[in-house]
Amino acid sequence: MADRRAEENVVCGQPIQKTIADFDPAPKPKRNKYAFACAMLASMTSILLGYDIGVMSEAVNYIKDDLHVSDVQIEVLVGILNLYFLIGSAAAGRTSDWIGRRYTIVLAGAIFFAGALLMGFATNYSFLMFGRFVAGVGVGYALMIAPVYTAEVSPASSRGFLTSFPEVFINAGILLGYISNWAFSKLALNLGWRVMLGVGAIPSVFLALGVLAMPESPRWLVMQGRLGDAKRVLDRTSDSMEESKLRLADIKEAAGIPEHCNEDVVQVPKRSHGEDVWKELILRPTPAVRHILIAAVGIHFFQQASGIDAVDLYSPRIFTKAGIKAQDKLLLATIAVGSVKTVFILVATFLLDRIGRRPLLLTSVAGMIASLGCLGFSLTIIDHSDEKIMGAIVLSITMVLFYVAFFSIGMGPITWVYSSEIFPLKLRAQGCSIGVAVNRVVSGIISMTFISLCDAITIGGAFFLFAGIAAVGWVFFYTMLPETQGRTLEDMEVLFGKFHKWKEANALLKNKQVDPNSNGNDTASGGQVQLGTKGQD
Repeated sequence: MADRRAEENVVCGQPIQKTIADFDPAPKPKRNKYAFACAMLASMTSILLGYDIGVMSEAVNYIKDDLHVSDVQIEVLVGILNLYFLIGSAAAGRTSDWIGRRYTIVLAGAIFFAGALLMGFATNYSFLMFGRFVAGVGVGYALMIAPVYTAEVSPASSRGFLTSFPEVFINAGILLGYISNWAFSKLALNLGWRVMLGVGAIPSVFLALGVLAMPESPRWLVMQGRLGDAKRVLDRTSDSMEESKLRLADIKEAAGIPEHCNEDVVQVPKRSHGEDVWKELILRPTPAVRHILIAAVGIHFFQQASGIDAVDLYSPRIFTKAGIKAQDKLLLATIAVGSVKTVFILVATFLLDRIGRRPLLLTSVAGMIASLGCLGFSLTIIDHSDEKIMGAIVLSITMVLFYVAFFSIGMGPITWVYSSEIFPLKLRAQGCSIGVAVNRVVSGIISMTFISLCDAITIGGAFFLFAGIAAVGWVFFYTMLPETQGRTLEDMEVLFGKFHKWKEANALLKNKQVDPNSNGNDTASGGQVQLGTKGQD
């Protein structure tokens, strides 16, 4: 308004008068509370996975004694959830495109509810494995769709903050699982572990009911031709009406809807519900899509291959090896791990949209490498000593806490934020499902082989191996992952496509002058490259 008055004064021949307020920086938009509530409700489904990870870390000890199973069977029991998860993850992309993101989250809660009850009432190992199968499918649905919904409903200014919520609630669930282990550890052997597992059904009921209060994803609504409904959701989840209009125009463009179509319900160009998507994603990807897919698969692979689930699931075994023998102290030590993870993930959520993805990720992984190396060193000393070395014990416990802290401040949340925001609209559900599938497969392999790995190369050697993998991951992230902070979801196909030369595209985007003939723009929806100039029209 001040600028407009100044222009009017010039037209009228009056001298321009400026006040101190004219030189103030533009105020930051307030955080959108409605988008915040939607993201929180959707992301709370991740508690289901976190609770299962946390509770199984100690429940397996009681299961082993009660059902008289071997270490190999315990490894399979712990890790198999991640392989069952693939069924839910693979189905979630198609299901969410069919019935919508919101009802897919409700379905995830219902399936996990059934799985938790089956595990709680299990009478033998086979029955317990069937319960793990059902719960795994539910977790697969939940973990794939929550980040997608959150990314699609979030304004660009706070997308990093809001999309990190799934990792926040995974860690909250892990902490709840550890607390559940401590709370029910005094029950009878045949009852304690059943209560620990069965209690997981309770949150799924409240989560499914809460999700019904959320709106549907605006991007899914546009894909169905429901522009009126999408506009109403965007108006409530954007920082301004101007941003809402821009977001709607971008989504319409990506969905192939002409710009002049503004009716509440329009005809959407016929598109395949999956076949063409897989061709564009895997068989004949553009350079941009290939780069996006490599980045998403890579970040999910290294998140799990660096050993985080080994620490979460086997922390009692690690602490026992480090010298903690008393059961109460072991349980309290695992609760400390869960508490540190939760605190640092909360810190990370506030830094993602201020510092950016790359600085946090690279700092996080560097800290993980150092922590894993020191942990491997201290555990090796303990393993080769006949005497109790207090310094090595303290170092081991400290390094476990440092490791989960560094993981939670970057690698943990950024994996979900990054992979959910880089895929173009048409490929987003299936692309995210591939990333999540890789995440869970690697997690399953680590979980199902950690005890055997420690027997083969010692527990210290296992953590040296994780440190080496994390070091390779740091190099991959540094060379292949562009900064996405503040970019709109439809900007990503411009930013990606040059692989290790991504900084060139980043510079072009900053100047909002993108060459339509560059590799990064060879996309199914070429109009998306004009996104940076819409605000100037």
